[in-house]
Formats: sequence, C-alpha cells, structure tokens
Amino acid sequence: MLENELKTLIEELRTVRSESNTVEVKAANRGCPKVRDTLSAFSNQSGGGTIIFGVDEDCGFNVCGVYDAADLMKKVEAQCQEMTPVIRPLFTVSSVDGKTVVSAEIQEIDNFDKPCFYSGRGRLKGSYIRSGDADRLMTEYEVYSFEAFRKKIQDELRTPERAIMQDMQTKAFSLYLDLLKTKKPNLSELPNNELCRLQGFTDKGRPTLAGLMLFSSYPQAYFPQLCITAVSVPGTEISSTGSVGERFIDNKRLDGTLVQMLNDALMFVRKNMKTATIIDPDTGKRTDKTEYPVIAIRELILNALIHRDYSIHTDSTPITIRIFSDRFEIENPGGLYGRMTLDRLGKVSADTRNPAIANAMEILGETENRYSGIPTIINAMEEHGLPAPKFESDRGIFKATLFNRSAAVITDDVETEILEYCKTPKSRAELGELFSGRITVAYLMEKYIKPMAEKGALGLTIPDKPKSKYQKYFSLKQYQK
Repeated sequence: MLENELKTLIEELRTVRSESNTVEVKAANRGCPKVRDTLSAFSNQSGGGTIIFGVDEDCGFNVCGVYDAADLMKKVEAQCQEMTPVIRPLFTVSSVDGKTVVSAEIQEIDNFDKPCFYSGRGRLKGSYIRSGDADRLMTEYEVYSFEAFRKKIQDELRTPERAIMQDMQTKAFSLYLDLLKTKKPNLSELPNNELCRLQGFTDKGRPTLAGLMLFSSYPQAYFPQLCITAVSVPGTEISSTGSVGERFIDNKRLDGTLVQMLNDALMFVRKNMKTATIIDPDTGKRTDKTEYPVIAIRELILNALIHRDYSIHTDSTPITIRIFSDRFEIENPGGLYGRMTLDRLGKVSADTRNPAIANAMEILGETENRYSGIPTIINAMEEHGLPAPKFESDRGIFKATLFNRSAAVITDDVETEILEYCKTPKSRAELGELFSGRITVAYLMEKYIKPMAEKGALGLTIPDKPKSKYQKYFSLKQYQK
C-alpha cells in the first residue's frame, strides 16, 4: 500500500466512523495489541484485509499514533509467525497529522492452505472468519469444508450402514450400465461389480451415497433430508400472505433419485412461474414466453443437486427453492468448493466436490460436465431481457437468484438516487446493498456507476487505481473533501 493510499483510507474511516469486513483499526499508542484473530480472519477471507495501527476507534477514529513503529512491526510479525500457515504481512508506515501510523496488509492464503489459525489454540479453536467488522470463530463445519478440499475427502463415497446391494438393483441402474458400456467401450468387458466400484457406486460391496442417490428406488429411506423443499409465495418475502391470507401458493417436498428430483423441481417451477402469450402481428404465430428462461432454471437445479455438500454435517439440510413475485431463489448447502471464488465463477474450470455424481449425470445425458452451466445461465438471462443472475456464497451456503421483469424495472431516478447516496464516499458493496433486490451489483456497476464516473458525475477516492478493493465513489457535485 502506498502512503497516499493509507492516508486516503484513514480519511474515509474518519468520514464513515466504522470498520469494515476488510479494515480493522487498533489504537496501539500504548503497546502492541493482540491481533491473532484478525490475522486468521483476513487470511481466510476472499481478498484479505488491512489492519491499521494508530487510529482510535473509541475516539471517533481519530489518529492517536503508535507507540513505536519499529517495535510494533516486530511484535506483529512475531504474532504472524505463530499462525499456521505463517503469515507474511506487508507493512506501510506514514505520518498523519504529525503522528505515525502503520498498516499491515494481510493477503488471503490459498484455499489449499485454509483455514489459517493461531497455532496456540489449534485448528478448531483458533480459526476465524470476518463477519462485518468483527472476527467470528469458525464453526466446525466451516473448518471441515476446508479440510475436505485439502484432504480430498469424497463424502459422496460414504456408505450408510443399513444399505444393501439390492437397493441399487433397479431399472434405472440397468439402463445406466447399458449407457456406460455404449459410451465407454473400454469398460464393456468388465463385470458389473467392478464397474460399480470404479464408478464410485459401491465400496467393499456396499452401496455408497452416490450410488443410492442416483439409482435407489427411494434414497430418502437412508437420507430423509437429502431432498428439495419448494415453495411459491404471493409476495416478495417468505412472510408475505395473499388476498385471503394464504402463506403459500404452492408448497412441495420433492424426493427420489437425483434425476427424479431434477424433473420434479423443474415441473414445480414451470407450474408456478408466469407465462406470457405473444402473438406476432404479421404472421399471427403464437409464442409462449416464460417468466424466467427454463434452461437457466434447469441449470441451477442441476448445479444444486450435483455440487451440494453431501457430508454428515449437512444430512439434515435440503436444497430449497423459493419463488417470489419478483424473483426465483435456489439455495444448497455447501458454499463454493476448493479454489473457486465468486468473481471467477463461470470463467475458469472449477474443482469438483462430487466427481462420481457429476460423471454419472454426464453419462445419463443430464449434464455436459464442462463447466458451462454458469455461462449458460448468464447468457439465457441476457437473451430473455432480464438482469444478470446474482450468486452468493457464505457460511457454507450457495445461493442463486434470478430476477423477473418486475424487479428489472429501473426508473430514470436511479442516477439521482446514486448521487444522493454518494454525498459521502460509498464502496461497491455499499452501493450493491442500496439496490439489493432491484439491481444486481454487476449490472449496477456496468450500467450506472462506471458510465457516471466516465462522464464526471462520480469521482473515485483512489483515481490512480480504479480497480482497488478500497475504491469508493462520491458525487462530484455534492462531495466536499
């Protein structure tokens, strides 16, 4: 971080009088504070974070200066050495109001090395994650999710005690074996029990979770909550009620094999979303246009079924589908897996949490298994004239939201609203929060913020680094330095 960037960041803290998910302040005017929890949290979160020493939160974020810059950096470095893996902070020293301040930039570590934790407490008691402006101890499941990736634990291959091979002797399984031998001739000579083992459907002669979820006549006999719950509500919130007080327009629990749940969920959504009939004035041809592109809905359901977490930690958590008057939501247990991040979603190949299930669904012709799902969803929404989909991954949950035309109606007052809100500098995240439920962050930035900055309506707090994670936007007409 350059000195001028540090000064700008401190000035913004004075203005907003609040820390954030990427910035922590410590007075450090009477000695070096303990920052191991924050070191862990910043190392574990996407993008890392910055600790600023010499700013007193209790005194309105005024600069108080550090007691001794050299000794402070030495002691913070010592705390970094106590972390697993060891952290390498990047220090910046500057003078603000005649007082010395020090910043320590903490880089996000590779997902393969997460979670970063304080060695003195151990992985379960020393691993933290950032939540707002606070450091929160990771749950056992959050720690496990990193462990599963690093150790390549395949939860889809676990075997329930009561399951027996007869559970998989179904017509669906026989059809799959025929397809497999047709598509992969090199496997056609192998006996069926060997094929099952190689495909991950059995382990030591017993059916695995993957085998049961794909081919059992009723997988929920062993995993009751590995299903889909789907609701359609009359308003924009789950608590909304209709004209006669009804809470749900439709409410279903969908179970069966993965293919059965995919088809039933798609049928549920098609039944509960609106369809417009369009008549071509020239040809008289009738065309039905659904509220959301069906291909996008199918890809989202398929993604949830294939890539959800199948560990013991989520056995009691179903996939949920919610249809509101202005949007469609689908949520599954298991956040983004491995090295994937939201900003790279759909742009690069992803680590696969459940390769046996993914491969089987490809053989069945349900998916291409070529990481094309997210781009397909994005393109389908654009072609349908709707805002870009919204993807969220937080605390072991992945959530996707599609907005319909009622949510896509954007008035001419948006620019005025942005200028009013940006009387004081606002970050991308804060702007996204302002328009949450109306416009996606990506759409807002591309269609409004960037053009407004280019034409001089908005200014940047760090103009020489427009893509800086500390970047904020302010109204040039109303903002005062």
